[in-house]
Amino acid sequence: MKLNDLFPSEGSRKKKTRVGRGISAGKGKTAGKGTKGQNSRSGVGGNLYRQGGNLPLYRRLPFKRGEGFTPINRVEFNEVNISQLAKFEAKTEVTPELLAAANMLHKNNNPVVILGRGDITVPLTVKVHRVSKSAQEKIQAAGGTIELIAL
Repeated sequence: MKLNDLFPSEGSRKKKTRVGRGISAGKGKTAGKGTKGQNSRSGVGGNLYRQGGNLPLYRRLPFKRGEGFTPINRVEFNEVNISQLAKFEAKTEVTPELLAAANMLHKNNNPVVILGRGDITVPLTVKVHRVSKSAQEKIQAAGGTIELIAL
């Protein structure tokens, strides 16, 4: 078998109809669109605003601003960095209540996550909802421990 022996299967390739090319072609004059009316004109369709008396599609959709919108079940965390924990004394038990008392939380009801920016040298017992890997390594390297609280 050679490349010049290859050909498509019978009926798999169909020539497109060339409309508006004279009466002998079978689709001349009105090009299969009938006579007069909106559908015989160019540029018909594609306008989502005109839906024959219905409320247009984009007015039926809920009004949301911007790229996307905030999911209703999203969990917002209070972010606390390692550098902020360095001010506590050694062997302190760091809890969300202690952080709230120290004015380190944005919203006291939200869960707390510890992030790894900065350094820590004092050993602390950290009881929070989430800890990043880099923060976990730094706390454990300083001799501290981590306990995760369920959300």
